[in-house]
Amino acid sequence: MSASYPVCLPRVVRRSLLIPCVAALLASASGCGGDAGPSSSAPPAGAPRSASVTDPSTVSKYDPQHPEARIETNLGTIMVRLDRETAPVTVQNFLNYIDAGFYRNTIFHFVDPGNMILGGGYSPDHQFKRPHSDIHNEADKGGKNLRGTIAMARNIAFIDSANSQFFINLQDAPQRDYRGATPDEYGYCVFGEVIEGLDVADRISHVPTADRSQLGEDLRQTPQPPVVISSIQIVR
Repeated sequence: MSASYPVCLPRVVRRSLLIPCVAALLASASGCGGDAGPSSSAPPAGAPRSASVTDPSTVSKYDPQHPEARIETNLGTIMVRLDRETAPVTVQNFLNYIDAGFYRNTIFHFVDPGNMILGGGYSPDHQFKRPHSDIHNEADKGGKNLRGTIAMARNIAFIDSANSQFFINLQDAPQRDYRGATPDEYGYCVFGEVIEGLDVADRISHVPTADRSQLGEDLRQTPQPPVVISSIQIVR
C-alpha cells in the first residue's frame, strides 16, 4: 500500500500538506521508499491556536515516570503505559490533552490494515479539532517504532510539528525511527506501549473505510461507521 500516516502539518499550510504526509507514512510501512510517518491535520492558515494546558496536577498521584492510560473506544479498550523517561516532553503533552478532555468523543480517523491506526484530531462528524501548540520532537532519544508502541504524528517536512494526533504501530516500523537530523530522517517520537488491547487496535485497523477527503485531506481512509474514542484517562 503506498500511503502515509498523518503527521502535523506546518503552520500556514498544514491542511494542504496532509495528503503527502499520510502517503509518506504508508509508503514507509510498505517498503516503497521514503520515510513517511503519521501526519496530523492543523488549523487553516492564519487561524489562532488555543493555549496549552500546563502542569496537569490531576495526574500527579499516578506513577510519574510510567503512568498508564486507558483508551476507551466503541470497539474495545486499549491500555498504554507511557514512558516519561524516554520522552518527557511528549508524555507531558499527552497528559495535558487528557487533562483538558481534548480526546473525549474523538475518532481514529485514519487506518491502514495491520500497519497503524491514527487518532486524536477529529470529532465523529469529521470536524477538525484545533490542537494546542506544536512540541519538540524527541524521536532522537532512542524510542523505537515497534509493534504495539504509541507515537506522535507530525508533518514529514517539519521536525517539531507534533501536537494532539497519535498513532499505534501494528508492525515494526524502523523506517519511522530517528536516523538523522534532517526532517525526513528525524522520525516519529515513541512515548509508550500498549500493555492491553493490542487485539482491539488490530481490529480497528481492519474496519471498513470511506474516503472523506472532501472534509479533510487526511480522511481518505476513515473508518465508517466511526471508531469513536469516548475517553482517555490516566488510571495508574
